[in-house]
Amino acid sequence: MKNISSPLLPFKLTSTDDKITPNAGLGLFGEFLYSQGIAALLDANINGFKSNHSYKPSEFVVPLFLMLHGGGRYLEDIREIARDEALLKLLGINAVPSSSAIGDWLRFIGDAKNGLAGLSRCNQALIKRGLKKSGAKEFTLDTDASQIVGWKFEAAFTYKGEKGYMPIIGHIAETGMVIHDEFRDGNISPGTRNLEFIKQCFAKMPNGKKIRHFRADSATYQSAVFNWLEQKNIEFAIGGRMDASVKTIIKETAESKWQRYQGSSGILRVTHCMENTNVAFDLIIIRRPYQPDLLDSEADDSRRYVLIATNKKGKPEDIVAWYNQRGEASENRIKELKTGFNMEYMPCGTTKANAVYFRIGVLAYNLFKLFKMVALPKDWAKHTVQTLRWKFYQTAGKVVMHAGQLWFKIKTAILPFFEEVRMRISKFALT
Repeated sequence: MKNISSPLLPFKLTSTDDKITPNAGLGLFGEFLYSQGIAALLDANINGFKSNHSYKPSEFVVPLFLMLHGGGRYLEDIREIARDEALLKLLGINAVPSSSAIGDWLRFIGDAKNGLAGLSRCNQALIKRGLKKSGAKEFTLDTDASQIVGWKFEAAFTYKGEKGYMPIIGHIAETGMVIHDEFRDGNISPGTRNLEFIKQCFAKMPNGKKIRHFRADSATYQSAVFNWLEQKNIEFAIGGRMDASVKTIIKETAESKWQRYQGSSGILRVTHCMENTNVAFDLIIIRRPYQPDLLDSEADDSRRYVLIATNKKGKPEDIVAWYNQRGEASENRIKELKTGFNMEYMPCGTTKANAVYFRIGVLAYNLFKLFKMVALPKDWAKHTVQTLRWKFYQTAGKVVMHAGQLWFKIKTAILPFFEEVRMRISKFALT
């Protein structure tokens, strides 16, 4: 074995005054924000507040968009955006507020009457653009609540025994965009005010676009929800709950009535109603192979049976497959929002301030969905934001001013792709 004369590689370090960014792709995302008039949209809707802050709302929120898309987890990570001189020069951003200033602004907006509402109006504008781009007129709404653990001053204990929050989120399945969110304290049950939340989701749909289908888990298994959906002629599939009446149905149904279904030991479809439902619905019952533990109660059938309440016509197995799609359409997208955009961490001690931060995260997520939809090739559609960072955002670029023209220099091999993205951004730009 040769002796190693030095533990270091044979190169020398030096410095340069050139403006270099490790986030060249993030620069094109920033150009997308500019093309969509996001700064003007934010400033127009988050207004009317008297404060001592010298920054406009957009000057707080746009850097947060860049930070969240770039992978920032904490408010302190805004420093990475602030010190990226090349990126700021490229996007025409003169200054970035400090993390403490952003925290103060979140608390200020959280206490303001029109703060969350203003952000919601911005989100509606994005939803309108996304649904228009899809070309469809009828859509599917998926709703779900999700726990965020956070040992903050105002946080309350969730039903899982951890301190935090329990926001409920509504997705449009066909585009993946969040149409509405409600940031809730941890001690609020996932089944609380579900009908009110569903109505708000419906109300935020743009003219000419309708929700025609609805899916949710068993927290939404409520007679008031069924009645309203039936009244609106909405097809639904909602997770059911095991109760005495369902146990009776299972017990009294002859074995011959159970149909064979995939890996289960049978599937059954029966007409069912609840005490306060106006119209009967179908209950699909899937019986799964289940070996109880010695300590399991014989009366607990909830782990053996899967229940789905529906008014949708068709084969039970097709309805089950459609219902299970919400795993991708809702649950995985909430996971992307929480882990991909770091919404599993809330920065403030007050619930109202965290509600503002969460809605900004929702906007960042929706902009990600819209950006993929209009600016990136179709084969990028299923990429997560982590993949987008690795393959696109985290690309080196150099900003140079020459003969009065700003130049953005990137590696020759990726120039055609960047040019294609810019062309797509230009075609979708607001006029």
